[in-house]
Amino acid sequence: MVAGGDIYLPDSGVEVKKTICAICEGASTSCAMNVYVRDGRVLKVEGMKEFPHNRGTLCAKGNATRQYVYNAERLRAPLRRTGRRGGGFVEISWEEAYGEIAERLLAIKKKHGAEAVVFGVGYSKWLRPFAQRLAISFGSPNFATESSTCHFATVIAARLTYGAWGAPDIANCRSLLVWGRNPFFSATPGARPLIEAAERGVNIVEVNPLVTHLSRYATLRLVPRPGSDGALALGLARVIVDEGLHDREFIDRHTHGFTEYRALISRFTPQETERLSGVPADDVVRAARLIAGSGPAAIMTSASSTVHHLDGVQNHRAILCLSGLTGNFDAPGGNHVVPETWLHVGCSAATRQREFTYPRPLAELPPRVGADAFPVWCRFVGEAQAMHLPQQILSGRPYPLRAMLAFGYNHRMWPGNDVFERALDKLDFFVDVDLFLTPTARRADIVLPACSSLERSELRFYPCDHVILTEPAIAPLGLARADSDIIIELARRIAPEDTLLGGGYEACLDYILQPSGLTVAELKRHPSGLSLGGRPGLTAPGHYKYRRDGFATPTGKMEFVSTVLGEMGFAPLPVATAPGSDRDEAADYPLMLVTGVRLPMYMHSRTFRNSWNRQLHPLPTVALNPQTAAARGIDDGEEVLLRTRRGEVRVRAQLTGIVPADMACIYHGWPEIEVNRLLHPEHLDPISGFPACKSLRCAIDKAPPLSA
Repeated sequence: MVAGGDIYLPDSGVEVKKTICAICEGASTSCAMNVYVRDGRVLKVEGMKEFPHNRGTLCAKGNATRQYVYNAERLRAPLRRTGRRGGGFVEISWEEAYGEIAERLLAIKKKHGAEAVVFGVGYSKWLRPFAQRLAISFGSPNFATESSTCHFATVIAARLTYGAWGAPDIANCRSLLVWGRNPFFSATPGARPLIEAAERGVNIVEVNPLVTHLSRYATLRLVPRPGSDGALALGLARVIVDEGLHDREFIDRHTHGFTEYRALISRFTPQETERLSGVPADDVVRAARLIAGSGPAAIMTSASSTVHHLDGVQNHRAILCLSGLTGNFDAPGGNHVVPETWLHVGCSAATRQREFTYPRPLAELPPRVGADAFPVWCRFVGEAQAMHLPQQILSGRPYPLRAMLAFGYNHRMWPGNDVFERALDKLDFFVDVDLFLTPTARRADIVLPACSSLERSELRFYPCDHVILTEPAIAPLGLARADSDIIIELARRIAPEDTLLGGGYEACLDYILQPSGLTVAELKRHPSGLSLGGRPGLTAPGHYKYRRDGFATPTGKMEFVSTVLGEMGFAPLPVATAPGSDRDEAADYPLMLVTGVRLPMYMHSRTFRNSWNRQLHPLPTVALNPQTAAARGIDDGEEVLLRTRRGEVRVRAQLTGIVPADMACIYHGWPEIEVNRLLHPEHLDPISGFPACKSLRCAIDKAPPLSA
């Protein structure tokens, strides 16, 4: 049937469909692939070699696509709850489902106001603009996504400091500071550019408490204690300034608050930085010289590792200040500002993403969830802060929340997720759209079956100036429907005045694409995607745009001292402000617990359903240094109890040298253990609202035998 992996025999009845894998579902991680289909069924998948993003490669998750798409747990029809929440379901028709959802949501809007309905998106990201437009057209400001725990805190830090986020220009840098990121596991297409950079002599300084696959390519590794990122960054800045490696012209002409910042970093001598972070003083000096003295330098950070702390935004601001300090912001080989094109990805094309997403200004709507608790979040992010949902649902303040329409929500990502579970059960009406009957979906009143990326059309732009509009490779399984089709049909019923949504998916895309000169019809003629390079009317944004336009901050300058934070009562300098209560617990809880670190075969809890993935790491584990385990008499593979002040989980020990002796690391997504219940629901960064799930103290001991 298939010869050589790439060639299908002409008489076999096999077609090759071009599409993307959206299992990882990051802003730019979706890999293009060839899908071999016969009689409407997928036979195999492989990476699309001509696609510049993943260049023919697929990770363990993408290679298990058939198991994911044809998983026995896939939802095949709409369901209505019978009995109590978390109980049984019966199948209903789509017309019954749409009718009941519209009737219930409109009744709640009439009685309590549109703001009483929350619209949420977890997995996947591609439908966010459609779902948020539906929320606003309905009249609700409360659109809330999983980015309340991922990425957006780093955006807040960047906008507070520069007014914009800058992507690392890896192709042109001479030094690269990689802080808390391991693309080999979390975003595999991003690994190859790092390898190529190392091979051409770029100095890679890796900052990570864990040994990663990137470590072998690093010129220098810095191993800070979890949560000490801000102190380390300020220590690096002290060396850079002391040795005259900072960009005086940029600082004099384009920055605000350098005098105060210089006074702050003066306290962070290499020796004091070593005391605070654990990084040897000599390494602090060497890293500073590599970053500031070797030519253009870029900074690559993770979406979450530096901001999952009680002072996460300030940690991240301290890191980002290094770019301006050395004159590398929006400079070639530094961190380049590229306006967002679509779904948090920037390239040379412009779209109407914002106009489409926000049919009305948010200022015309009631305050969003979290506006009172996290005003900085609501100033910079056009969404509700989802971490505050449980508190507002349960308290009814400042106004009640009665219903939720969710797409792929996972309540287990919340800190103290048992509290959110209770909150979901308090709602008058809860709808969840998903591929599987997840623990969250089981608490819904109505569950709707969604399509996988192989069963729907999806628009994606990539930073490499490539765009693709996929078409379904196979028909939807059972009665599953694309999320966009569900949103559009609901819009016709609960927001009929939105004629753009009501006009259908492709009409929406043509509206969104209009400034780029692209159309749905043209993109369909290029199933492998279309390169934007050299296209008439499209030009890549240049560098040093601040010289002409200034920075999009209140002062028009890069702000070492944040005007916004000062006005809102927070420390205006990038200094850690978290309380020391966790450190006071060291006697009873001597280890620092880091949760959420990725394994390469898993993405959230979804891919644990795939036997190919599961057999690669079948049991939930806590990674411990052998010294830590030996001190407690723990052997590799032995069951242990991991305890915090809020609870405990039973898990197996994995002894490994990648983890320092004062840490414990639980990997991401295990469905069998409720790790986030170990966190207090208010263990949040007061600026961003992000959970501090990477700086929690814990204790680990041998587990007693289970009783018979």
